[in-house]
Amino acid sequence: MSHVPAPDHSPFRVERTPRDEAPQYVLPLVVRIERSAPPARTDALETAARAVLLLLADDRAHGDGEWAEAVPNWEDARIRKVVRRARGAEWRRAEALPGITVTGKSAEVRVFPPVPLDGWPKDLAKLQVSGTELDDPEPPVDADRTEPVLWLNPELQMSAGKAMAQAGHAAQLAWWALSGEARTAWREADFPLAVRTAEPGDWARLTGSGLPLVRDAGFTEIAPGSCTVVADHPALR
Repeated sequence: MSHVPAPDHSPFRVERTPRDEAPQYVLPLVVRIERSAPPARTDALETAARAVLLLLADDRAHGDGEWAEAVPNWEDARIRKVVRRARGAEWRRAEALPGITVTGKSAEVRVFPPVPLDGWPKDLAKLQVSGTELDDPEPPVDADRTEPVLWLNPELQMSAGKAMAQAGHAAQLAWWALSGEARTAWREADFPLAVRTAEPGDWARLTGSGLPLVRDAGFTEIAPGSCTVVADHPALR
């Protein structure tokens, strides 16, 4: 069972809370971006969200697993995720570190167990955060509403790396909100999900629906408190 914070432990509060006094950890994600074959943006976002879920559900994150201390420590502080990019030898070095590689239609994303904010492994610390601008060669097809959909705020502009982290946040909030039975069903189906930008006319309805909502802490790119993603899981409607 995943570690679940108490209800008042929202990881996206802007005001300072006791969570800020705890040791701070970050969840590293690395997206593979080869010059000759960059991934599609939407596929990268969906693959990053699935990577976060796979780490949360992994046996190594629970009980006596090797990540069972790092994951709760990360969840007890601010929930930070940072996406870096790699190619060639950089990617091969990243793959040699403990973690999980998730492959989408065109994207490869590797997620690693949380590390102290100032304690990144050397081979990950050297990777660039910038340069994750990605495009969709064709507009994404309409989402299948019978499966989870992570709806992006249509009024915000985010780099692909930032949006990947936000999609990961939304998937994590959905995971926390689900019952044990619903978690098991999602995991056994291999975490199907879609990431789409909401229609402007739908965004207000989504943010007022009671579904899990990501409010960004404002560390990078966007203003503190910005609503970025709504996690629309069928089991939570």
